[in-house]
Amino acid sequence: MKTTRALVALTAVAAAGLATATPALAASAKAAPTRCHTADLKAGFATGGDAAPEMDKVNSQTQAFIWFTNKSTRACTLYGFPGVDMVGAQKTDGTWSLVRSSRKPTKITLGKGDTTDFSVNLLPVAKSTATKEKFVPAQFLVTPPDETTHFTLKWPFGGQILKQDGATHPGTFLNPVGF
Repeated sequence: MKTTRALVALTAVAAAGLATATPALAASAKAAPTRCHTADLKAGFATGGDAAPEMDKVNSQTQAFIWFTNKSTRACTLYGFPGVDMVGAQKTDGTWSLVRSSRKPTKITLGKGDTTDFSVNLLPVAKSTATKEKFVPAQFLVTPPDETTHFTLKWPFGGQILKQDGATHPGTFLNPVGF
């Protein structure tokens, strides 16, 4: 009988609009971070120490790393593959849109000021390689996952890459964010 009266009293309080959520419950209902937009990020090539690709090690794959830093005031997420178009320095190079690796992406959460990166596998060739068989990078146009606006990054490492822009499985390709 006491339970029924308490339930009736609680129902009356709620119906009168006097019931409120407790602060502890409201605080625990924080919204999950949304995806990072290009305007939220800075980007660049990792150039320190062993981060630079070995462009003089021809006929053997090497990696370049490109980083994204969250410059916004909120946490945000990145998931998937960035878009990468290499712009060549030779008149015959044009622009090469890199294909994706078979690696599975994972969601990366970046707090304010946090950084993550992704790698680009490269297949360097000798300078003596015929012009039509090599691609000489000048710029990388890097678009964060699910975005349409890109960063323009000057290629700082020199060297040249085996031109396989029409190949199904080229030696130069990109990995998802976080790899």
